[in-house]
Amino acid sequence: MDSRARAHPGAAKRGRTPRGTPGRRTRKDWSCLLLVASFVGAFGSSFLYGYNLSVVNAPTPYIKAFYNESWERRHGHPIDPDTLTLLWSVTVSIFAIGGLVGTLMVKLIGKVLGRKYTLLVNNGFAISAALLMACSLQAGAFEMLIVGRFIMGVDGGISLSVLPMYLNEISPKEIRGALGQVTAIFICIGVFTGQLLGLPELLGKESTWPYLFGVIAVPALVQLVSLPFLPESPRFLLFEKHDQAGAEKAFQTFLGKEDVSREVEEVLAESRVQRNIQLVSVLELLRSPFVRWQVITVIVTMACYQLCGLNAIWFYTNSIFGKAGISPEKIPYITLSTGGIETLAAIFSGLVIERLGRRPLLIGGFGLMALFFGIITITLTFQDHAPWIPYLSIVCILAIIASFCSGPEKSGHLLFPGLCHNLPHGCCLFLFCPA
Repeated sequence: MDSRARAHPGAAKRGRTPRGTPGRRTRKDWSCLLLVASFVGAFGSSFLYGYNLSVVNAPTPYIKAFYNESWERRHGHPIDPDTLTLLWSVTVSIFAIGGLVGTLMVKLIGKVLGRKYTLLVNNGFAISAALLMACSLQAGAFEMLIVGRFIMGVDGGISLSVLPMYLNEISPKEIRGALGQVTAIFICIGVFTGQLLGLPELLGKESTWPYLFGVIAVPALVQLVSLPFLPESPRFLLFEKHDQAGAEKAFQTFLGKEDVSREVEEVLAESRVQRNIQLVSVLELLRSPFVRWQVITVIVTMACYQLCGLNAIWFYTNSIFGKAGISPEKIPYITLSTGGIETLAAIFSGLVIERLGRRPLLIGGFGLMALFFGIITITLTFQDHAPWIPYLSIVCILAIIASFCSGPEKSGHLLFPGLCHNLPHGCCLFLFCPA
């Protein structure tokens, strides 16, 4: 019992709010429909992004063989090794190019269609990409696989921009941080699922690898049939549609209570504040001395975030393990451990981030990544000198993933609202942030 409560036993009777009240009210804010919206949204969006990060690893040799067969059928001779490497690099990296395109499309589509309908339309990209990639082997056209990867990148760019916005706008501010962690956790689960289905006992065989890409349609279809039964974002209804009655009904549905006057008033207050804020251009932002440190912090953090090399780890895990001297039969199972480590690290980050703060997790995560990247460079160079060195390379890869997922992956995104709280709303600073 709190000491102040013992000192004033009549405080509750005189109308004081007990200290435990906010916690009880916060728990009530976790309505069933709010959880359904977060899980359905994340399963059809961030889960697919994570799945597509890892799904290309297991079938790599079979896809390369398919490229070679298609090339020989068309040109009468096997494909040149350098050309094959180029085609495979394009297949892997075009996913990121599609993500950039999708991110640039969000502003226009999101304003016209709203958050919910943007996610619904986005499922069309995922389903069409799944069909293209799953049918590429039967059609004998490797271009279908490359185009499908690009379209999945567009899907990922749109979903990772719109889903956090949707979840943020449908949830009370007391639980927005916790609900926002759903996106990161489902990315990790998607990575793990891609690795799991890629095992030889499941779909990671020469005859079944196209089904690995066909699975993409399942989460998209689940979201496509579920999301129409959920309301649109209340903030979108108020800001863009000026539909206060619809916004109140949406809040009532999501929060499971009749009195939503406090939530509606908060949104209206935000709207009034935003109307009085002057927007600035990117050039004005870079020239302003008042936000220079915020700009530097965001640019440096995002540069580290994008250039830290983790995507190379995901896309080329099997190749790295092969170079480390691991036998091909063991590689899929060792790769599976990376997805498990990422999921556990994301959960750990969610548990400690409010206690430790964003800055220590960012600095510690990037610092440990630099350390283990340095060690793995040495181990890969001297891997033939001792039988235990390849296993040290595996430990370094797992440590790099754990360092990133327990710190920079989540802390970077959550750092920016605090940095930008007093800046002009939508002042282009977020142009430097990833989707």
